[in-house]
Amino acid sequence: MRYFASLIIGLSIATSASADNNTADSDSTGFTFTDVTIVKTTSVKDQNKSGTCWCFAGTSFFEDEILRKTGQELDLSEMFTVRYCYTEKADRYVRMYGSTQFSPGGSILDVPYVWERYGTIPEEVYNGLNYGEEKHNHGELHGVLGAYMRTINSNPNKKLSTAWRKGFEGILDAYFGDIPETFTYNGKTYTPQSYAQSLGLNMNDYVAVSSFTHHPFYKPFVLEVADNWLWGQYQNVKLDELKAIVDNAIEKGYSVVWAADVSEKGFKWREGYALMPKAKTESDMDGTELSRWVTLSDKDREDEMYAINGPTEEITVTQESRQEMFDRLETTDDHGMVIIGIATDQEGNRYYKVKNSWDTNQVYGGYFYVSEAYFLAKTVSILVNKEAIPSGIASKIGVK
Repeated sequence: MRYFASLIIGLSIATSASADNNTADSDSTGFTFTDVTIVKTTSVKDQNKSGTCWCFAGTSFFEDEILRKTGQELDLSEMFTVRYCYTEKADRYVRMYGSTQFSPGGSILDVPYVWERYGTIPEEVYNGLNYGEEKHNHGELHGVLGAYMRTINSNPNKKLSTAWRKGFEGILDAYFGDIPETFTYNGKTYTPQSYAQSLGLNMNDYVAVSSFTHHPFYKPFVLEVADNWLWGQYQNVKLDELKAIVDNAIEKGYSVVWAADVSEKGFKWREGYALMPKAKTESDMDGTELSRWVTLSDKDREDEMYAINGPTEEITVTQESRQEMFDRLETTDDHGMVIIGIATDQEGNRYYKVKNSWDTNQVYGGYFYVSEAYFLAKTVSILVNKEAIPSGIASKIGVK
């Protein structure tokens, strides 16, 4: 998922939230959101100026899984995973003669991939800030890595040296720091692999799911987005089933990794919501409004359409319209987040509460509310514990 800008402590199962603590003042946004069901989640983090939303989302999700299972709230290192992904991307980039993706972005499958192969590590042991910054800022790092890999791919010696990989690792060491072979945490000594094993998660329990008609339903497929550099497989279900999986997960106390397009003008991060407003048509207007409307430029009409001051009528999303948006590149793989709840607005419209990784300096402290229409239209994929998939859908996709 590409970088686009720069979860609440409670019970370990889904709970009903009180209006006093979870209702926003509608004066500033035009909305009054009331949390209906909230999954216990760890704190909001800040990816800052790094294209690592995929890792912050995936890491948050696994922190939630540990919290749900054990009641233990952990802060795991995102940059441990990012570093290993860079190394793996570099290897594939060279082997594919520069034809694969080499970017900071990634997919919802990257965190479980690294977890299973290399383990994980606490944030306090490895924060990846080895370059004089207090927050992640990867502009220089990625520029250096990109230039390095372009040179290696050009193969100026007509064969690759035995030093290129060591040089690449040296850059990562300089910026992120050396990965410790062992570390002591809470009085015990671990390797990254043994620490991951101690947390009790099985990566085979997690399933990536999407919904597109250019592949058969109920069969796995490779999702064609650039950041799926692992060529990972996703289960393909119908759109109503995709929504049913998320609804069931939240109701049962499981959070969900959400990969989506956030480039829509109805995505209002600072205001704390994302909508797909329905466009006005001339048949919807009376004489006075129509006479004004026809004088507006296309830009003015679009600006008016997205001047949202509260609950508004939204588009109807179908399997076909969703597919068309993807086929025409109107829906792109932009950002990774975590769905942690279900809420309603003052008119009873239903939303998903989403935890972001863009810090807490925003109207809802790092969370925002996504309408069902926006979710249906702009979801690229989800990652979920297989236990949270309704049994009827699980049987269709062969998940046991």
